[in-house]
Amino acid sequence: MLINYDEFSMFNENISEYSLKVSAIPKVERVFCTLSDGRSLSALKWGMQSPEITFVHGSAQNAHTWDTVALAMGVSVLAIDLPGHGRSSWRSDGNYEPSVLAPDVATAIETWAPKTRLVVGMSLGGLTTLALAGQRPDLVSSLVSVDITPGVNSEKAKAITDFVNGPQSFASFEDLLARTIEHNPTRSESSLRRGILHNAKQQPDGSWQWRYDRSTHPSPQDTTKRLDRLSALWDVVSQLECPMTLVRGGTSPVVDDADVAELKRRKPNCQVIVVDSAGHSVQGDRPVELAFALTRILGS
Repeated sequence: MLINYDEFSMFNENISEYSLKVSAIPKVERVFCTLSDGRSLSALKWGMQSPEITFVHGSAQNAHTWDTVALAMGVSVLAIDLPGHGRSSWRSDGNYEPSVLAPDVATAIETWAPKTRLVVGMSLGGLTTLALAGQRPDLVSSLVSVDITPGVNSEKAKAITDFVNGPQSFASFEDLLARTIEHNPTRSESSLRRGILHNAKQQPDGSWQWRYDRSTHPSPQDTTKRLDRLSALWDVVSQLECPMTLVRGGTSPVVDDADVAELKRRKPNCQVIVVDSAGHSVQGDRPVELAFALTRILGS
């Protein structure tokens, strides 16, 4: 059975599930721009005003991962689809490392959110926005990293990579949902269902495939090499002039106490917030709590 999908049709489910006090669903539009090499970059633009916050998702996710957070905050935001994800073009070289992705995020901010006051990145998005802050400090007034530091390694990220490196195709939506539930015990089934509809596409024969480029999750051997190269971003942390906040998932193994200590050593005024009962995907597990924390940061 073919399932009808409208990416803007599920906001009322987000509002209902989390009992959000939203008087009216804001205007949300899908925007595109053409990059210098001809690739297309896409994003979701929330609200009528110039976005105050720019959100950058993690690997194997897309801009809709921030839907509940955006609804809860009620301000104008931009949520980017990183290259190789969502509606953005895939890279022909399969290179999705933070330093490579950062210039595309810069283009997105310059195009759609030139007045952004807060840049928020989760996982790969957090490392990408950190790289952006090093490359283009003029675009990052304040930085929030969600459950990620340059200290991430293969062991810490194993639970996540075990899931995203799994099958690309599934015979049915139910098969895809079952695997997703198995690997995401901290998420509600309804939120995972919405996430799949945004992050996978049904084929003419009724089967389902993930939307993201599998090159974003290379072999375990290459993953180790790529993660090792991320350690260079510690130097960016040391040189950051803008305020920085780390939001840590309380049950996540991706950021450990040693990472926090190194972060504070290199950036002593970095604020650290722990969201209880949240795993790595804080915006999916505890979106209201994350929205509250970001609202406070935005107002400080």
